[in-house]
Amino acid sequence: MIVNQVAKRGLHDARVLAAMAWTPREWFLTPHLASSAYDDGPLPIGSGQTISQPYIVALMTASLAPRRKDRILEIGTGSGYQTAILAHLGARVFTIERLPDLLVEAEERFRRLRLKNIETRLGDGAAGWPEEGPFDGILVTAAAPRVPEPLLAQLAPGGRLVIPIGDLASQELVVLQRTPRGVEERSAGGVRFVPLISRLAFAEEHR
Repeated sequence: MIVNQVAKRGLHDARVLAAMAWTPREWFLTPHLASSAYDDGPLPIGSGQTISQPYIVALMTASLAPRRKDRILEIGTGSGYQTAILAHLGARVFTIERLPDLLVEAEERFRRLRLKNIETRLGDGAAGWPEEGPFDGILVTAAAPRVPEPLLAQLAPGGRLVIPIGDLASQELVVLQRTPRGVEERSAGGVRFVPLISRLAFAEEHR
């Protein structure tokens, strides 16, 4: 998976590749899908959600560029696979999930992997986690029509925010960084994610 799906597509961040090598992807799937864990594509995890394609996990992690001891906010815990990658890189991860069943399952996986640098919360991720901010990095694992303003407000100076922006028909992975000159933005390419489950994010769109 790492050689053929990630490195051959141009992602060579040694820390990211090592974190993915360490993390047993099959643990984040139901038993009947475990044999497909290293396939080149997303897979269902229940409740209409998915675990992202390995290359996309690597791309988002490399785009976020987390450093050891960074404070990272993840929106959309899902299976917990992306969370575990971030935690293995040494960041302190604060992760929010909207669906209680998925969060319970992810928390059990974190315990099984003995990951102690993860804090979890059930709630609307578009509101962020203001009492724990600001964050050195914010990663959103579902698509929104625009960047939720509370997330941008919780981004520390120098921090990066990685988020899929768009609708079901068209999305791009956007990387924003807070600099002394303001917030700079670039595209990391086209992607396809499930929609962010958030009244706040979609309410902002129609203000």
